[in-house]
Amino acid sequence: MARKGVDRGRGRRPGVVSSAKRGGPGRGFWLALAAIAIVGLVALAWAASRPKTQVTQIDPNLPPLKAEGYVLGSPSAPVEVIEFADFECPACGQFAVITEPQVRSELVNTGKVRVRFMDFPLQMHRNTWDASLAAACANDQGKFWEMHDAIFANQDRWNGETTSRPRGPLSDIAKQVGLDMDKYGACMDNDTHRAQIQATAREGERRGIGQTPTFIFNGTVVPGALPFDAYKRYADQAASAVPAKPDSMAAPAAAGNVSSKPAP
Repeated sequence: MARKGVDRGRGRRPGVVSSAKRGGPGRGFWLALAAIAIVGLVALAWAASRPKTQVTQIDPNLPPLKAEGYVLGSPSAPVEVIEFADFECPACGQFAVITEPQVRSELVNTGKVRVRFMDFPLQMHRNTWDASLAAACANDQGKFWEMHDAIFANQDRWNGETTSRPRGPLSDIAKQVGLDMDKYGACMDNDTHRAQIQATAREGERRGIGQTPTFIFNGTVVPGALPFDAYKRYADQAASAVPAKPDSMAAPAAAGNVSSKPAP
């Protein structure tokens, strides 16, 4: 039996009209509004707590060098693919970890393509210069590509969202790669290859590179982290072009070594 004074089957007192029927906001509306306000406050607090971006500028006092990059693949490959990339760029890391192994096994190792990696450090990434320097120092010991792979595979250990002191984690990566740490340390302490990295950065600016990664297939510029099928399609198109003159930045060097001929 229903209690006296309660509308049977509805659970509210007679004469009381719900807020939904009045057209006013209900309890769910106010809960949603409160949730939005909390999310906004959390976002503001997170933004305020983030460290300020530290930008490494091009040093005009360093001597200008020729843009060279790092080459992997056969000198006789019909297609040279130039990649302008930033070691701290998430899309570059995605390409390096997911797509590039297949590019190497099916295109580079079979002599169809050679690749040339060009540093293009972006100002928004505060730790990318140290990563480029670390890879260049590894190249002195013939291990650029091993360091390249390890740096990208461990982006979360040294990037600007993780640390303001990336050289420690990068040094750990260098040890894992098997570098002579005395030579590596001296190279990093002296910023030995900063001018060379600046040269490739300027080359990217000269070519109007707007994002990383950007790939150039014998002159065809394609921005974005390509999946393998798209990468192969562009490589096949470049190979089938007649005549096909590679947009080569240099006479290809041995795998893992910096080339010696300047960009055209």
